[in-house]
Amino acid sequence: MSAPRGEDLDDLMDAVLAIAGELDLPAVLERLVQVSTTLTGARYAAINVIDEDGRSTMFVQAGIDAPVARMIGDSPHSRGVLGSIPVETTLRLDDLESHPAFGGWPSHHPPMSSFLGASVQVRNQVFGQIYLADKPGGFTTQDEQRVRRLATAAGVAVANAKTYAESERRERWLKAGQDIAIMLLEGLDEEEALEHIARTAREVARADTAALVLPGVDSELIVELADGYAADTLLGQVMPADGRTASVLTEGRGLLTPSLSTSPSVKVAALRAFGAALYAPMQTGVRGLGVLVLLRRVGEPAFDEADLATAESFAAQAALAFVLAEARHAQDTAALLDERERIARDLHDLAIQQLFATGMQLEAARRRTATSSVDPHELTEILNEALDNVDGSVREIRGIVRALRDPDAATSMVERLRREASLARTGLGFAPSLVLLLDGEVIDEKESGEGLVTVEELMDDRIAPELNDDVVAVVREGLANAARHAYASSVTVRVSVTGTGAEGTVRVEVQDDGRGLSSHRARHSGTRNLASRALQHDGTFSLCPAPSGQGSLLTWQAPLA
Repeated sequence: MSAPRGEDLDDLMDAVLAIAGELDLPAVLERLVQVSTTLTGARYAAINVIDEDGRSTMFVQAGIDAPVARMIGDSPHSRGVLGSIPVETTLRLDDLESHPAFGGWPSHHPPMSSFLGASVQVRNQVFGQIYLADKPGGFTTQDEQRVRRLATAAGVAVANAKTYAESERRERWLKAGQDIAIMLLEGLDEEEALEHIARTAREVARADTAALVLPGVDSELIVELADGYAADTLLGQVMPADGRTASVLTEGRGLLTPSLSTSPSVKVAALRAFGAALYAPMQTGVRGLGVLVLLRRVGEPAFDEADLATAESFAAQAALAFVLAEARHAQDTAALLDERERIARDLHDLAIQQLFATGMQLEAARRRTATSSVDPHELTEILNEALDNVDGSVREIRGIVRALRDPDAATSMVERLRREASLARTGLGFAPSLVLLLDGEVIDEKESGEGLVTVEELMDDRIAPELNDDVVAVVREGLANAARHAYASSVTVRVSVTGTGAEGTVRVEVQDDGRGLSSHRARHSGTRNLASRALQHDGTFSLCPAPSGQGSLLTWQAPLA
């Protein structure tokens, strides 16, 4: 093999640097095809990424127009002449059709004569093959040298691109798992959390469909939630007890399947519409919560071991977050039971005992009225004392019930609104703006004839206690929706009170500058609650795009009386 000349070496080095300068895998392959045609003068060039069975998983070509390429259809597999390309050297032919393994051209494929092929290796494994064809005068030994060097450079560039892609993928999976944990620990509804897990896993894994298989009645494994392509066909499907899903959940190890459409062991008809599949157990310790299933359409690339490792880590994080959320719920339940015991003690010690003493007083009075020696004055004192005790018991019971129904009963509405805005900082990542208006004027405090009257007093004087609770609940739900769905950089809450009594109104507006309303939202429980609260007060509720054109505007309004 002769050494390349100086000019050729410069051209080759430029080509190698051009390939090595890319970190995106498709860009690496496109650049490889471009420099191959430039260095060799070939009319056609392609790189075919193949799996261990020689099947094409990605095909990048130059020289054939896009309409013709679409008519040709499927990418070629490593068979026939292409299957004869050696791993370490090259295959050079003056006439491709004269090769013994040539099996004819696919329909619409242009005929080609001269041919040069080489393998691209990544970490000592064949990643793909370079094809060059139709060079005027045929390919030379020098072309073989160039292509072999290009293949070596391409192997390094592909390895770098794959490493970079895997690093980015791990980072996306890690962030997705952290987001799930935060949402669950902040009290996100379990069904919404499952929807978020499925949607996020599908997007990060670049899958077409994601499904969550969870144990149901009698430990049946049921597809409880699906997101993406053909999701409706999967919902409610029962996975066989001896199938892949059950095995993954039982053994706690993930599984890859090249194609469900061609697998004879697939018993669920809806799954045969898919190609590659990935099964990841949602498991923490020895407890299996379910299985995350990622699916791709027929003909799409298969999942690899790196996909499986990151998906398993994500599923384990999600399972751990669920367990922690359950533990927190159990702790909250225990606290609630303790509070109920305290209330029971208070009722017994403060109210029931007093009522019991009152009953004894009345019983004594009844016995005295049965005798002829009753003293009217003494009887009146007993009855008055009994009535006082009953009044005291009623007050005690009312105080306990009020504390049970509303721990914030003694807190002003404005203070509660400020507290909601402060708590929302964690979910939003920034502090929302809270604006309070009274009769159209923004206020913090206002003077009256009797001195300073705080905004708390002004607002609370206008709004009834039961409406006060709903205003706080609307602001809380509006901020929660913005934190979950808006991806905003600013959120403004405006609470406006106008007029008094039946002619007055309270209006709540929550506006964000996020990505606006999604057409794919499957759940609307929060907005239904807001509409229901408005209906109870003969008010109105709406959720629409913000007037600025960016983000959304939630508006809730009700009469003051």
